[in-house]
This record gives sequence, C-alpha cells and structure tokens, in this order.
Amino acid sequence: MAGHSKWANIQHRKGRQDKLRSKLFSKLAKEITVAAKMGDPDPEKNPRLRMAVKEAKVKSVPKDVIDRAIKKSQGGDAESYDEIRYEGYGPNGIALVVEAMTDNRNRTASNVRSYFTKSGGDMGQTGSVSFMFDRVGEIVYPASAGDADTVMLAAIEAGADDVESDDEGHWIYCADTALNEVAAALEASLGDADTAKLIWKPQAPTEVTDLETAQKLMRLIDTLEDDDDVQTVTGNFDISEEVAAQL
Repeated sequence: MAGHSKWANIQHRKGRQDKLRSKLFSKLAKEITVAAKMGDPDPEKNPRLRMAVKEAKVKSVPKDVIDRAIKKSQGGDAESYDEIRYEGYGPNGIALVVEAMTDNRNRTASNVRSYFTKSGGDMGQTGSVSFMFDRVGEIVYPASAGDADTVMLAAIEAGADDVESDDEGHWIYCADTALNEVAAALEASLGDADTAKLIWKPQAPTEVTDLETAQKLMRLIDTLEDDDDVQTVTGNFDISEEVAAQL
C-alpha cells in the first residue's frame, strides 16, 4: 500500500481549509442543505447528509448552524443549487478538478475561467482532465485511531481497497459505490472518522520541485477555494518536501 501524498500532508499540517473559518462553515452548511433537499432530512436515513453533518461536527460547526441548514432545505423558498464540475490546467500543466455548488451557473463559470486564465492556466471542457483521476470514497482517521497495521486490518475487513498511513493520520480508500458501507464498518471498529466523502484521487501525481511553480499553483488554488461557489479543488500533484518548506 502506497505512502500518502506529500500534498495531503502539507494540507493537514497547515490546516489550509480552516484558515477562513466563516467561509468553511458556509460551504459545509451549503453541502448539508443540498444533501437534505435531495434526500431525507433525517441524517439516519440519508447517507450523504449523515456524512456532511459528521464532517461539519468534526470541523466544529455549531449545532444550531447545522440544524438551520437542514431546516432551510425544507422551506418552500429554499435556494436551489446546481452541482457543477470544472476542469482545467494550472501552472506547468497541473490538472485541476473544481467542484462547485451554485445558484448562478454563468457567474460561477465566468469566475472560475478567469481564475485559470489569470494564473496562466486554461479551463477545459468537462472530461478534459478528470480521466487522470479516480472517483473514490475517502475515509480519514487521525493517527490516534491506531497504528498502521491495526487500521489496515480494519480497512481490509471493512472492504476498503487501499490505506495510506503516516504520522499525521490514516487515509482509507474504497469504491465510490461502497463508501457508506465501508464507513459504517470502520466506525464499528475504529470509531468516528474525521471525514468520509467522495473525492477525485489522482492516478499519477506530478511532483512539483520548482518553488515558483508551487507558489503560482497555491495562489490559484487559494483563489478558487476563496470563491463562495467552489466546494473543493483537487490537483494531480505532489509538492516536494524541499519546496514545501519554503512555501
């Protein structure tokens, strides 16, 4: 089983997703609203909603914010969001997949395209880069969940396909269609996970060893993530430890 990507480690150590707390809360609340509107408002009967609520709790979203997001989905005037995927190339040809939820497709598409263009990249058509990624379920546990062997055994028994562990934590991968079942089995053996969700996993990450490229890439990702409509940004890259230390 492969070692976990350096970039994931960098994200984990620096807590990039938490640097703008109110924006993070807003995006998590939006996912809860959409999940509740698309299915049952009861998390126990709606796997996507259950996972969204669980992640929100891990990220310390207040209970009243979570409850309000669920209630908002059931109102007659509830906002309607479209889920859209954008794909393109950033600096040095790094492939990026951008997932968004928006109530205005034209606005979001225009914004995302401008971010790519200003960074020297190029936004392509749907499917232009996603073939370089696998759509899989990812379940994340802290290092305190157990040692690598313990977690690997639990993952195998739960039906997972791969495990990547280091001193930061454990990343467990499974088929996208098996996420709910694997997450439930792991919860029984390891307790609550930090997150359990579908992701785009790069098949063959490109190592970034140039500081200037890494800086441009980080600026583009920061700009994309700062957009209220953008939920996630995934790239097929690893930043070398030497360059990461300089960021």
